[in-house]
Amino acid sequence: MKAGFSDKIFNVSKNGFEHLALEIFHFQYQQNELYKLYVDALKVNVQKIRTINQIPFLPISFFKTHEIKTSSFDAEIIFESSGTTQTINSKHHVKNGSFYKQSFIKGFEKFYGKIENWCIIGLLPSYLERKNSSLIAMVDELIKLSNHPKSGFYLYEHERLYETLKQLENEGQQTMLIGVTFALLDFAEKYQLQLKNTIAMETGGMKGRREELTRLETHDFLKKRLGVNVIHSEYGMTELLSQAYSKGDGKFECVPWMKTLVRNEDDPFDVREQGSGIINIIDLANIYSCSFIATDDVGNIFDDGTFEISGRLDNSDLRGCSLLVV
Repeated sequence: MKAGFSDKIFNVSKNGFEHLALEIFHFQYQQNELYKLYVDALKVNVQKIRTINQIPFLPISFFKTHEIKTSSFDAEIIFESSGTTQTINSKHHVKNGSFYKQSFIKGFEKFYGKIENWCIIGLLPSYLERKNSSLIAMVDELIKLSNHPKSGFYLYEHERLYETLKQLENEGQQTMLIGVTFALLDFAEKYQLQLKNTIAMETGGMKGRREELTRLETHDFLKKRLGVNVIHSEYGMTELLSQAYSKGDGKFECVPWMKTLVRNEDDPFDVREQGSGIINIIDLANIYSCSFIATDDVGNIFDDGTFEISGRLDNSDLRGCSLLVV
């Protein structure tokens, strides 16, 4: 792929998305041996693909069993999914870590403005306790870029977190508390706050740590205990280098170089741009793995392109980043 392609991805316009996605599809078909085998096994005539709906989407489970690489390279980073000791974790072989940084920094600043204006606090105990988490890599870099003395990770130091949040509130500091869902619930059960300058963002992830709650129940509890009007959410996974964000209504918005489609559970080749079904994701930042992923998430895509997640396919593995059922 010619030099400067990252500029094309991160500056893609809404009108130019499909053209670029088709260009990347042909690049990956030619340079990704596994993806080519998969597409050929489906007996797809790639020369007849004219729209993104016609592009074959690689089942996300392939990241558990194969190295998904476009072109030949030694991975600079290998991100690994969470899960349990009984599951096979996904691995994402990332050619260039700076490309991932570029993706999540541009994505964060699109939705929340300059990182240096924030104090970033990570409440991600289960992720900090293991290696190779893409979520930890992202939050760690956001913490560093915020350059705020109170930015940092917390394990189970709830009292220190409580005192820190109170101090930041008193100072009027714009703060983002990014937490795995069960850890936010654990903290909110112990401490009650009235956060006026703080965004609470959940990343999903119950992973059998607590009784499962619906997203509505979880958000209502957190809003009451933390004193915020809405709970923000981040949608991301090991297999993607980009994220979508929800600012409180459960509807996620993608970054411009990412798009969700929906497929029919009974006919995976029936792919639409809106409606209910199983979520397919185009992530153009996955230029050196695979940009076309058929996930196991069940959801709905609205007319404006935003989407919500309502659960997961019954036969999909338990994942640490799994989202709560609505």
